[in-house]
Amino acid sequence: MATVLICRRFPRLSRVTTFSTTAKCKAESGSNKSKQKKEENPETANTRTESAATIQLLNPLDYRVSYNPSAYAKSRAASQQHTARNSGQALGDTFTSPGAAQVQHVFGTASSQALPPVGDALPKPKSKPVVEQTISALLSVAETKEEAEKEKTEMHDSKEDPRVFQKGRPEYRSLRYDKFEPIETLPLEEGESILHSVAVCKGSQSPGTITDYFCRLSRLPVEQHAVLVSELRFNTLCRCAVKNISLFSTSDLIDILKACVRLVVPPTHPLLNACENEFCRRVWDMNLDQLLLVADCWRCLERSVPSYLSILFSYANMHWKDLTLPQFVQLVYIIGEGRRSPADLTQKMESMILKYLDSFTLEEVGAVCLGLFKSLSGISEHTMRKIADRVSLQMEDMSTYALVNVLKMLRYTRMGHLPVMKELGKVIPARIPTINIQGIMHITLTCSSLHYFDEGIMAAVAMSLPSKVTYCRSKDAAKFLWSFGCLDYEPPNEEEFYSSLIEQMHRKLHEFRKFPEHLLTGLLGLAFVKRFPEELIDYALRDEFVQKTRSSKYELKKDLFTLSKSVEIECPSYQGNHLPPQLYEEVTEMVLNFAEQEIYVRPEIVEAVSLLQSMLGGPEYVKNHMILPHTRSSDLEVHLAMDGRPIPFNLKDPIPDRKLKDIGVSLTDDLMTQLIKGRSNNQSPVEVENADRTPGQERGEEARTPRIGDRAAFSGGPLIADARLQLEPKLGRCLEALPSLTLNRQPQGVKLAIQVSNRNHYCYCSKRLLGLHCLKRRQLRQLGYVVVELPFWEWFPLLKRTRLEKLSYLHYKVFDPALLSRA
Repeated sequence: MATVLICRRFPRLSRVTTFSTTAKCKAESGSNKSKQKKEENPETANTRTESAATIQLLNPLDYRVSYNPSAYAKSRAASQQHTARNSGQALGDTFTSPGAAQVQHVFGTASSQALPPVGDALPKPKSKPVVEQTISALLSVAETKEEAEKEKTEMHDSKEDPRVFQKGRPEYRSLRYDKFEPIETLPLEEGESILHSVAVCKGSQSPGTITDYFCRLSRLPVEQHAVLVSELRFNTLCRCAVKNISLFSTSDLIDILKACVRLVVPPTHPLLNACENEFCRRVWDMNLDQLLLVADCWRCLERSVPSYLSILFSYANMHWKDLTLPQFVQLVYIIGEGRRSPADLTQKMESMILKYLDSFTLEEVGAVCLGLFKSLSGISEHTMRKIADRVSLQMEDMSTYALVNVLKMLRYTRMGHLPVMKELGKVIPARIPTINIQGIMHITLTCSSLHYFDEGIMAAVAMSLPSKVTYCRSKDAAKFLWSFGCLDYEPPNEEEFYSSLIEQMHRKLHEFRKFPEHLLTGLLGLAFVKRFPEELIDYALRDEFVQKTRSSKYELKKDLFTLSKSVEIECPSYQGNHLPPQLYEEVTEMVLNFAEQEIYVRPEIVEAVSLLQSMLGGPEYVKNHMILPHTRSSDLEVHLAMDGRPIPFNLKDPIPDRKLKDIGVSLTDDLMTQLIKGRSNNQSPVEVENADRTPGQERGEEARTPRIGDRAAFSGGPLIADARLQLEPKLGRCLEALPSLTLNRQPQGVKLAIQVSNRNHYCYCSKRLLGLHCLKRRQLRQLGYVVVELPFWEWFPLLKRTRLEKLSYLHYKVFDPALLSRA
């Protein structure tokens, strides 16, 4: 029996030509109607996955249906999350489980649309022998187990993973609530008896009895908790507790809070409001263990308690010298989960880190770094270096989760630590296949943020990613594209790597409406390596999306500017949306203002400009500006004629007055008239034009009739004649029209874009150029410039040498004969 093979594959990208996903999608789908349906429902639009059903029966014995069991993970995960309170609803938490978000992409409308009606397309299959059915079932079970293991690996519990360090010391038992601690289950009959007593007594029980009721009811079977919390008699018990809240002892109040955690009481419940107010009132009468335990319970309940935390931090600030190691680590964990850093504690936290650093377990080192990272707590380079020194010596023994947390903090402090990065290159590549997608993203992003290139790490990531790509959030896909583009690395499987990520960007298009910065991050990363998915670019540059970027907490106008201008230069056939001209002007002005204050004034650039002007003949031969403002770095532009002589072109810049020196030229009446009126009364226009020519213009030019521009140049610009009289009066009103007219009169030559590079243009401790600067130089060449670099490893040491040595070096760079042949 023959069968049908149906699969969808994302078209490969060409590095040379632009890529239009619109055309390709139309060619593959053959239906605009299905495309419209996907746009109406972005969730069902995500069903284009590589795990679509593949039926390949060359022999009935080989019959199998490949599927992704993560399709069933949603209901399973929902049950677990309802039980253990591990759903992705924590306020401010960005690390939600990718499994639940991805299951909807496995079998959906796209698959059903792709398959023809079975009854019409295929003959009825014959019944399979029992042996063949058994073999097929075994194969299916094996695949199910493999997919389940992958699903398990990718699941990230953002509530429990950060708490792993608490299992390393028994002292944490008094500082945290362990919801996995086994407890004796209460029979349903006993629970019903308690509720009956509550209904009969109607709140007349003592505080001790109320506490006992809460503790016993919280031991009911987990599946009964939701029913209990909505039970009228339970609410009566809660009202009774609120009424008598001030009569409870602190330990009783903590027991009630623990019971609320076990019962998964909603974070906005009135009982919790009363408990928070009472705990805030009692802070100064509690010990630090109790304060930290209550804070941990609030975290388990996913309740935001800024007032309580503020008082807790004040307490810790007063008693910080008394903090034990477990108390300190638990405090840093609470600070991180609260997403706020108390300024008065920061310096004291550093001293405590240095005090206990050698005694921390490796998991505690990771927990401290994660707490600092989440709370945006800046620490000194000295302290971060001490942490990195410790990690570099024990990285092999460190869990990947703890290691990733240290890398996050390294990234946040922007501190390059070579021993850590080198050790990372030895340890991490072998672990990559077993790390979940978010962990891999943070490892890759750390490398790119610190400009550290390790081919072993990047290649391992690239080989592992296509099979995991459906677990990527929009943020993950964008950061991967950015990281590879930033480091200008195209892996051995580059087509599969980029195709899978771009397809995932399409699946996640609905998420970019909420997080527009991620779409721009990914598209810029692609632009660095000369890949331009036109459909995504068109979406990013439409007015609706541009308006969404204005509400982002990030400044995205510069990124839009860089993307749009890059498309203009490198994709001449692009027919999609562009930024409006007023936005171009706004961002260009912003970038140029920044350059005047921060870039043009850098000593290495100022020195190069000064020496080039001296060597070439004046300011009119050199222009320090941004040829491509969207690349956000400066260039020293120089023009040379084909015989190598410099050409003056920078006539917009103000030229200082120069006194007329006695160099042996007689100032006759005719010459004075010529200087004042533009030419002598008895000179012919041709004679004036010949006198007006620069040395570069005399070569290969025949006499011609005068033009308005010639007179303007003569009367308002520098006078350079055979007699070598150099006079540079102030420029008049005719200046604005001067540059274009002068350039039109110049012979064809070569335009140099001289790059004064620095370490930030290159990967850490290497001469590998970063993606943005690769893009800039590629576009300069495309616009007809010859790029000349003054690399920092040559130019910076020369700044301390003699003027003659610097001039000699610049002369060698500018007048290299190979430049003209290259042009």
